Amino acid sequence: MRIVFIGPPGAGKGTQAERLIEKYGLAHLSTGDMLRAARDAQTDVGRKAEEYMSKGELVPDEIIIAIIGQRLAQPDCQGGCLLDGFPRTIAQAEALDALLAEKQTPLDVVLELRVPEEELFNRLAGRGRADDQPEVIRQRLVAYRRQTEPLLEYYGAKSVLKSVDGLGTVDEIFDRVVDVLDNVKES
Repeated sequence: MRIVFIGPPGAGKGTQAERLIEKYGLAHLSTGDMLRAARDAQTDVGRKAEEYMSKGELVPDEIIIAIIGQRLAQPDCQGGCLLDGFPRTIAQAEALDALLAEKQTPLDVVLELRVPEEELFNRLAGRGRADDQPEVIRQRLVAYRRQTEPLLEYYGAKSVLKSVDGLGTVDEIFDRVVDVLDNVKES
């Protein structure tokens, strides 16, 4: 099963992703982890990514797509994967679709964790991280709405989007996510 996990900061994607990877035996494709691994391995793409990362700049989409393409070709991805943190924009989604079409391995589902903004704000403010100051939280939520929310319409039009209520206990949310994924697997 190939899954894209979407949700705003504070929705609980990281917590749920860990559990899903274990339950379904999926490879976890975190763009941050992949960029660091490619850099550390000193692959051609990793060296290009390092040029941007060392200056604190965003790595261009074409480099990220190349790294994801290399990662998808690895044996642990053959049984399925969970993409976490990518795509974040329509352009990235289109590039990912093209890459997966080339490999004849389309996405099975795009899973959105839906949490009201007031709850997100409370969750993030309660974590006590340096980047969880009120103004920074607001900026992160605005950036999510601008850049990533359009993906909901994009994937909705492709009939692969499934939204899950992200309120409740970790176990309640996980049970909802598993219900959705098991239905996708059966269809």
